[in-house]
Amino acid sequence: MADTPFDTDLIIIGGGPAGCAAARMAAGVGMRSVLVEPDRLCRNLYRIPALNNVLGGHTNGPGLADAIAAELKGTELCRLELGRRVTELRADDDRVTVTVDTGVRLTASYAVVATGVGPLQPHDVTWITAPGSLTLPPLWEAEADDAQGRTLLVLGGDRPIGTFLRAHPTTDTRLLVAYPAADTYKIEEIRDDPRVTLVPVEHLTLKPAEGAPVSAEAVGQDGTRRTITADSAYLSIGNAPTAPPGDLTRGPDGYCPPADQHPRVIVAGDLRSARFQRIMTALGSGSEAALHAYYAARDVLTER
Repeated sequence: MADTPFDTDLIIIGGGPAGCAAARMAAGVGMRSVLVEPDRLCRNLYRIPALNNVLGGHTNGPGLADAIAAELKGTELCRLELGRRVTELRADDDRVTVTVDTGVRLTASYAVVATGVGPLQPHDVTWITAPGSLTLPPLWEAEADDAQGRTLLVLGGDRPIGTFLRAHPTTDTRLLVAYPAADTYKIEEIRDDPRVTLVPVEHLTLKPAEGAPVSAEAVGQDGTRRTITADSAYLSIGNAPTAPPGDLTRGPDGYCPPADQHPRVIVAGDLRSARFQRIMTALGSGSEAALHAYYAARDVLTER
């Protein structure tokens, strides 16, 4: 497809598993691509200490990330634009135009958007009251050595808690997990772990503090009140979509349903829906997105 009048055949926005899979699949069918990623390839995978649900024998995120990055860097038909952020995506009848933060505009027949999600913050949920514009790190950023022997307040019952505990089976870190009723089904895998104290709450108010310790007032789901103290606080309240500005259709929850997009914009990976935030589904979704562009460019796509 090197005779196209555009900069490349396919622009891929996002360098996680879905974006990388899209680039590899595109190259496999002879399509040139430009992959734009503001950080390093598969940056979030490097913070996942344990894996038990991916093919290939990888048991931790860094190992899988290294393998993906090595393959992509050896893919001749893919040009990497790392350290660049997309500031605008525009889709017209005959092309897509992507503007990056240097002001450079890239054109292609199709774009795959695989920017994924980022962690929600306390001000994004109604069951937490926090000082000002407080931001906290997600639990997957916690360093096991630094957390050794300490008590961490974890806000929310999302699944990274189980990943942290499986990755560090001998740590004596204590987790105080404060979670709303909506997260009850998520905490089943950690309920019996002796390192976990579950704190079901109706509402939690973080008190202003400089450094450690952390202090919070919790109203239980039964109406009782208690003060919680910990050495530090981390988030496990879920994620929010991180789609680039421009011609993307977003649902009420901020995600970008693939069927609602411009025909030249293909959404892949975690950005599709909160229900598909898994590494294996992201890899398959990215591969499918590249094939969608390949067949669409040849007018042999019968359905979206």
